[in-house]
Amino acid sequence: MATRINDEDIALVRERARIDEIVGAYVQLRNAGGGSLKGLCPFHDEKTPSFQVTPSRGFYYCFGCGEGGDVITFLQKIDNLTFAEAVQALADKTGVQLRISDDGRPAAQPGLRQRILAANQAACEFYQGQITTPEAVIFRQFVDGRGFGRQAAEHFSMGYAPKDGRALHNHLRSGGFGDDELVKAGLIRESGWDYFQGRVIWPIKDSAQSVLGFGARRVFDDDRMPAKYINTPETAVYKKSHVLYGLDLARQPIGKKSQAVVVEGYTDVMACHLSGIDTAVASCGTAFGADHARMLQRLMGNSDAFSGEIVFTFDGDAAGQAAALKVFNLDQTFVAQTYVAVEPNGLDPCDLRLSSGEPAVRELVGRRVPLYRFVMRNVVGQYDLDRVDGRLQAVRAAAPLVSSVRDSSLVRGYLHDLAQLVGMDVEEVRQVVSQQTRRSMPAAQEPPKQRVQRSADVDEAPALDGLSLPWPDPRDRSIVVERDTVKLMLQYPMLFDTAWNGVSPDDFTHPAYRAVFEVILATPLQTHGWTEQLQAATLDDVARQLQVALLVEGVHHDPDEAYASAYTAKLQLLTTLRKLADLKSRLQRINPVEHASSHKQAFTELIALETRRRTLEQISTGAD
Repeated sequence: MATRINDEDIALVRERARIDEIVGAYVQLRNAGGGSLKGLCPFHDEKTPSFQVTPSRGFYYCFGCGEGGDVITFLQKIDNLTFAEAVQALADKTGVQLRISDDGRPAAQPGLRQRILAANQAACEFYQGQITTPEAVIFRQFVDGRGFGRQAAEHFSMGYAPKDGRALHNHLRSGGFGDDELVKAGLIRESGWDYFQGRVIWPIKDSAQSVLGFGARRVFDDDRMPAKYINTPETAVYKKSHVLYGLDLARQPIGKKSQAVVVEGYTDVMACHLSGIDTAVASCGTAFGADHARMLQRLMGNSDAFSGEIVFTFDGDAAGQAAALKVFNLDQTFVAQTYVAVEPNGLDPCDLRLSSGEPAVRELVGRRVPLYRFVMRNVVGQYDLDRVDGRLQAVRAAAPLVSSVRDSSLVRGYLHDLAQLVGMDVEEVRQVVSQQTRRSMPAAQEPPKQRVQRSADVDEAPALDGLSLPWPDPRDRSIVVERDTVKLMLQYPMLFDTAWNGVSPDDFTHPAYRAVFEVILATPLQTHGWTEQLQAATLDDVARQLQVALLVEGVHHDPDEAYASAYTAKLQLLTTLRKLADLKSRLQRINPVEHASSHKQAFTELIALETRRRTLEQISTGAD
């Protein structure tokens, strides 16, 4: 049966859900002028922001990849939701009570994703309520033993999973959750036993404070699960490669400070935040990867090259070195500079805070060194530098690190560092690095030419293959008036009369602009929900995306009715000039003796068109 949400409720959700707040939970947005906001696109990798949000119209659009839409579309794409699930999620945030039906009958329940989030929240509250029970003395000992008090535990929403393997199951079932929902949420197993038993619990939340899953640590010696830490299995809302612990607390500081500190565990995140490092996050149940890197880069929202920083804390042992090397391979994902903070005694932030206090944690991050230097030392340290051939091998091994540095102005300093590490002359090191770099880069692997960043004002064709309409080039000056006219109509429809100042579909030479105008012409203008009706009435995907692009794109003037009238006259003048050119060409081909009547009729048309041309020229001067 088809599930249907009341149209009035959908419209109310769109009205109440502020697109800048919803998008801002995923992307760091900055003022772009003219009432618009800019940030790095969450739908494709980019280092210069081409993603634009216009709150006054409720739309977003990426001038780099062509993704665009309203607040519902954004949530669908960013969280991989159905339309109904996205509407439900926004309704929950904005307090809208949805009327949902299945073929006219009330629906049994909302979408599974929302039920999982609701079950996770209920489980989180249950775990938190257990920390004061007699059985949870081991939880309190664990928290105290790591230098945290009850206030800290509550701040991070920590909890305790009872050893009774059905305690959570029974609690949630009494709250109206079905077994199938709880299994799909990863809260119970198929057998009915609780997934977490006798463990310290940390809820893993997204930047909007929704509980996506849990991390759990063993505290009993007789725990049947061999792993010290276990996490919620992959669910519809919990994807371990897409979540970071502490992001709910660190999101705003990361954007404000353009800094993120990546640590290795839950207690390390807690120690950092309590020590004043409020940008700390940790990966959950998996190594830090490319998706995590892109997530942090979007939150930082860096628009200037080499601004901001990502600081990784690693142990000084072999495992820490291997982790650093893996992160180094992700370095090109970042616009921000990458650093490593390693405590000389090998202590992680939690143990460091416990042994030396909170200032020591802040000092740890303050002593950070560039990631390349940390990796370079480890690479060079694998060779016998007392031997000539050992030094040469070390430089050759480190050459890719130097050649991968993004900022060419820093290469000189890095060569000096490498020369100092191996004890060689810097010019000799430069030659070896240059030779090794050329030798290790066959033609098939040569780096691509530097990609020219797309300007947010240049709307290049999005990937909409196989569709009927071609994407118009905004740089084509021959059709710029068509673009600007449709843009004015979409953004300021009240400046036009009911006949759209006499504009007709024939005034548009590009089929995409014509298609958008035809939808405008066919959709009665209303004070509320008009743009949503336009979107719904547009069948072609290219035309629909073009609408969004033009709704978000800036207007270079502060338009009024006179300006709108002048601009439509400018568009109609171009049509008139085309007609004049065609008519003059026809007149040249007509023999006035043999076809006197046709010649007279054409000459009459010519006089009328010339009169219209002069009138339109006078009106259109206000559009310049």
